[in-house]
Amino acid sequence: MPASLTGRIVAAFALLAVALWLAIGATMFVVLRGLHADATSSALADIAQTFAVRLRGAVVENDVRTVINQIRREVSGGDVTVQLLATDGSIVELGLADPSPETPITIPAATRVGDTLTGSVRFDDDQVHDYAALVLRGPAAAGSRAVLLSTVDTSGAAALRDVGRSLPIVILATLVVGAPMALLLSRSVARPLARVARRANELVDPTNGSIEPLPETGPREVRELTARVNSLGVELAHTRARESELLADLRHDLRTPLTVIGGYAAALADGTATGADAERAAAAIAEETERLERLVGELGAIDRLRTGSDAIHLEPLDADAVLQATVERFAARASAAGVDLAIASPAERPDDRRGALVADRVALDRILGNLVDNALAVLGPGGHVRLEARPVDGAAGVVGPGIAFAVVDDGPGFPPGGTDRAFERFYRGDPSRTGSGSGLGLAIVRELARAHGGAAVAENLAPHGARVSVVLPVQPPAIATAGST
Repeated sequence: MPASLTGRIVAAFALLAVALWLAIGATMFVVLRGLHADATSSALADIAQTFAVRLRGAVVENDVRTVINQIRREVSGGDVTVQLLATDGSIVELGLADPSPETPITIPAATRVGDTLTGSVRFDDDQVHDYAALVLRGPAAAGSRAVLLSTVDTSGAAALRDVGRSLPIVILATLVVGAPMALLLSRSVARPLARVARRANELVDPTNGSIEPLPETGPREVRELTARVNSLGVELAHTRARESELLADLRHDLRTPLTVIGGYAAALADGTATGADAERAAAAIAEETERLERLVGELGAIDRLRTGSDAIHLEPLDADAVLQATVERFAARASAAGVDLAIASPAERPDDRRGALVADRVALDRILGNLVDNALAVLGPGGHVRLEARPVDGAAGVVGPGIAFAVVDDGPGFPPGGTDRAFERFYRGDPSRTGSGSGLGLAIVRELARAHGGAAVAENLAPHGARVSVVLPVQPPAIATAGST
């Protein structure tokens, strides 16, 4: 089997051509053999008819044997045997050594005098003979009934000779027409696939920048494959761009605490910081170290959630109780910042229903905690944060009924395009803000929601403010319940 696709297509065409030639040859042989057999029978019938007048006269004069012997001498050079058939279909013995049919040649009773019957039968010389029988008497007459002219059947050999002369022409015509078609077809398939293969190698190379999409040519399946590879190239380019941004953000988030730690460590080492300054330096080092640990921990949490190594432990929960616990947990911090934190009142909620669900309590607390923490980070004194929980049906990305948990604030909202990127790692709506946040809070929220079979959405509110919602299914799908208790 050829290794290349082009070779395999050409080989397939070659096998198909051979099968076609065999089929054509066999068909030609069958047809030509029948034609040759018919021609021989017709020729024998014509010979019999030429002697019909003489034979009818011989019947009247009761001198058939004499006329038969005369006819035998006249056709003796043409490989034709002339014999008499009895009424029962057997050969009338004339004292000659001619071969005879192995089975009687029966003449139907309804056959009229002067009719000619043709056919083929095996003789006792172990060969098939074509014959023509000219009826001389009716079935009730005594003696011979018909004269039989026969010759060895050579239709097979003649048909074989004709096929041998004609088939090479068919083969040549097939090669002249089919070979270019096979080559063109193989190239029309192989060339686009070769381009796709080269593009796949280019996509693997991380040094390649923007790659132009491949032309979608060739058969439908090849076009579909090319379109998928083009889509893969676009997605890979976006992924690499996001990775570059991720690394840049990670360098930025690591540089600040490392700079602080390095500076204070140097001050402590050379004795510049003493007394109260040394205490402040130690506190700053501890704070920045804690920040680094939190950053590394949150990165690890995201990776564990994506790989599924952190099991989700499900239990029945009440939405009201979860919201109330979140408000109590952040009440002191919100009060210190001058922010009003509360559960949305019935008048502020679009739907007064809440409900129960099955979820991981620790994960849900972390989801709401990250959302509240994110809202408090952008609000100043006088700001408001409201928590909501309401039943929803048919939410995007969620199977079955769900509960939508939302945290609403009246802060500046997300910048243009920020709602689409809010859940990316290290994304900050305000790049100039350098607070203690790692830029991973909303990314963790999304991964926790996905682990439950849910989804997370960010949106801006008019005239200002933002709502970040997490929709969790009331009953998570089976894939999310593997670690349930």
